[in-house]
Amino acid sequence: MSSTFMNPLVLTAGTVVSAIGNGLSEQGAALKARRSGLTPCDFFGITTGYIGRVPGVEDHVLTRGSGEFVCRNNALADMACQQDGFDHAVQEAVAFYGADRIAVVVGTSTSGILSAENAYQEVDPQTGFPPPIFHQAGTQDLFSLPRFLAERLGTKGPLLTVSNACASSSRAFVDARHWLEAGVCDAVIVGGADSLCRMTLRGFASLGLVSDGPTRPCDAARAGISIGEGAGFVLLERAGARPEAPVLARLTGYGVSSDGYHMSSPDPAARGAVIAMQDALKLANLAPGQIDYINLHGTGTLVNDAMEDQAVSAVFGKNVPCSSTKGWTGHTLGASGIIEAMISIGLMQSGLIPGCLNVMQLDPVFQSAVLTDNQNRPVRRVMSNAFGFGGTNCSLIFEAA
Repeated sequence: MSSTFMNPLVLTAGTVVSAIGNGLSEQGAALKARRSGLTPCDFFGITTGYIGRVPGVEDHVLTRGSGEFVCRNNALADMACQQDGFDHAVQEAVAFYGADRIAVVVGTSTSGILSAENAYQEVDPQTGFPPPIFHQAGTQDLFSLPRFLAERLGTKGPLLTVSNACASSSRAFVDARHWLEAGVCDAVIVGGADSLCRMTLRGFASLGLVSDGPTRPCDAARAGISIGEGAGFVLLERAGARPEAPVLARLTGYGVSSDGYHMSSPDPAARGAVIAMQDALKLANLAPGQIDYINLHGTGTLVNDAMEDQAVSAVFGKNVPCSSTKGWTGHTLGASGIIEAMISIGLMQSGLIPGCLNVMQLDPVFQSAVLTDNQNRPVRRVMSNAFGFGGTNCSLIFEAA
């Protein structure tokens, strides 16, 4: 094994909101009951496929933050901040380190683009201007999310938005780690949010990637994705820096790579995915057999799932159980990394490994150890994969506290 490995970082708080519930408890209950959050799409007249819609987001009123930040994406972020004691945990970190030592590194792909879509529909035909209530910088702009979180949570450290498509909020962990190692900050709010909008629903449909029914990752007859939405955040700190803080889990390794193969299709040879997983293992100083479960990117498309199976079997063989949880939440795009990180934390606490939902027949050519039923067993180490458009690959390793 490599002699160069990372100093583990600790996750001292975490929160999540998705179509299967608000907070870790509701998420865990849905996984245990194998209760999907996917419903037929009925979003602004779009009826193609199924979606993972978060209940109540349309009626949510921001608890803090100025009016310029009012949009669906920030509403999801605000809802997440209210779960699992996350607000309180951040305030304790601010009191210990100082507000200027708390950074925000978050991922998103759509940001508040729904607000821009609505504004375009309301353009004044005489002037060509959108309505005066549209604040582009506070909604559609990719920098809206970290600005909103900093204002809402009272932090004054550096801010960063990561937008690497579906790997965005996984890659955010990597940039946060660099900042902590460089001494730029003492704690980082890491995560992301992505919200339903017309562009992604129509865009993925135009690419022929949306399944007519609920997505069926790893199924022999899988036919595409179901788009979801959600948000989640963790508080990432150096181990031992704040001894009184509880520890949910540890980040012990990561691997990143870029295929540069195609704008929307993964490298069929899976070279970048293999590199990301191997590098994560090296940085964590682990052998493949020391991973207890792999949370697959597992979008439900023919090409993506086949590529990931090839990559996982090349690195792990048939020895490590794996599955996709997108049958519960849908593919939440830039938020999928953090939502699945929180799923990983939850299953390490509960000892539940969720098997893929909606699988009628596992793809017979798959060589990895894909689960289609839930299993109860101790889980200490989890690898969570995220592979985005453009060939961005990111694998994270979390270890139980």
